[in-house]
Amino acid sequence: CSLQAGLAVLLKAERLFHSSYHSQAVHIRPICRVQGVIRAACLFLVQDASCLAVSWELRQTLTVVFDFFSSGQGKKDWSLFKMFSRTLTDTCPLASQSKVYVDISPKNKEKELLEVSPPPTSVHEAIVQGEKKTYAVYDLLSPSLFNTSRSLNVQLKWKRPQDSSEMPIPTLHAQRYVGGYGLQTGQICTLIYNTHPYRAFPVILLETVPWYLRLYVHTLTIITKGKENKPS
Repeated sequence: CSLQAGLAVLLKAERLFHSSYHSQAVHIRPICRVQGVIRAACLFLVQDASCLAVSWELRQTLTVVFDFFSSGQGKKDWSLFKMFSRTLTDTCPLASQSKVYVDISPKNKEKELLEVSPPPTSVHEAIVQGEKKTYAVYDLLSPSLFNTSRSLNVQLKWKRPQDSSEMPIPTLHAQRYVGGYGLQTGQICTLIYNTHPYRAFPVILLETVPWYLRLYVHTLTIITKGKENKPS
């Protein structure tokens, strides 16, 4: 459907590239489709001996971060039109599934503070990183979604102003900085924080290195709670 219908209508280049962060990725992996038990040979690309036929899975992802809290004078309100300068007008006929999820999880048991509109087609609950999350789901394939209006502009509003100093801290967050200079003393330091009171999480670190920067992998050190930790 390209940019004519579906979620791809929102992919307006000038809005994406002027966001605080954006990342595009393509994931390709072989999946066994003919055998007694379906297995995915994705880690080491080792095909199971009992696999008779292999299919290839293509997954494309786009991650975008908009910082409206800083640019909007401390307001958390947002909408699809405010982020992308466009709204959803129709679903792609080729899509077997097309949904929009909005995180409406209550913060500090104050669920009544936020309001999402229009009313979602359903509500989904899931456990994410040990916390219970509630999502408002907009199913673009639902016939009733575009009956009242020819466009869907999902928006979230707070019923009363929020204290700007009470921004929630994510369970997992990271920061990176560059120290020193040159090939002898230059270094890249990445700090990863886990604020969960008792649970540990596996971490996959993906670094995008500029072409003009040379890294020496043998100098990699990982420190956890003051002790050196060997990666798997």
